[in-house]
Amino acid sequence: MTSSTGLANQPGVHLVTERMVLRRFTTNDLDALVELDNDPEVMHYINNGAPVDADDVADTLDHWIAAYHRTPGFGFWAADDRRTGDFIGWFHFRPAHYNIPPEPELGYRLRRNYWGRGLATEGARALIDNGFEQHPIERVVAETMVVHTASRRVMEKAGLRPTRTFRADWPVRIPGDEHGDVEYALTRNDWKHQQRSMQSTSTESRNRH
Repeated sequence: MTSSTGLANQPGVHLVTERMVLRRFTTNDLDALVELDNDPEVMHYINNGAPVDADDVADTLDHWIAAYHRTPGFGFWAADDRRTGDFIGWFHFRPAHYNIPPEPELGYRLRRNYWGRGLATEGARALIDNGFEQHPIERVVAETMVVHTASRRVMEKAGLRPTRTFRADWPVRIPGDEHGDVEYALTRNDWKHQQRSMQSTSTESRNRH
């Protein structure tokens, strides 16, 4: 497997984690995205598992690609398996309306065969750390349905905490949406505190040995 440094220096690569490469999307990713967006289980909490037209996916992909030049360091990132090179899904760390505010939004969508491996948390943490380290942001936010317990666990494991519940007028009714949505957030100060706690825990562990 190529070293993290070697992968990070490749064109289009945004971040390298223990098991993934997060990179810019290209038009060659269209088929993989169409497949992802047409898995009913993946899309259950998005559109109740309804089919997604390939032309709509292509338009979305073009929008993501164009946004890299408007907001460097932010956007939608394809996630590939470091070991196999297979497409895992995507993460986003994006400013609303593609301006650069102090509160980028975190999101993710992974292929079903990669669920349950901690990859969503791994990618989320990497994007959060990079965001606070490389950009003058003060808060990261993420949103999901109240009943979407798997996504909420990812947010919590990534260090975010629930801040409010709200009701959005989504175009597609999904079972459970009567309970509303929940916003999670992590401030820069809380992130710094988490970093210090992890460093302290790591030091104590080394000292025991």
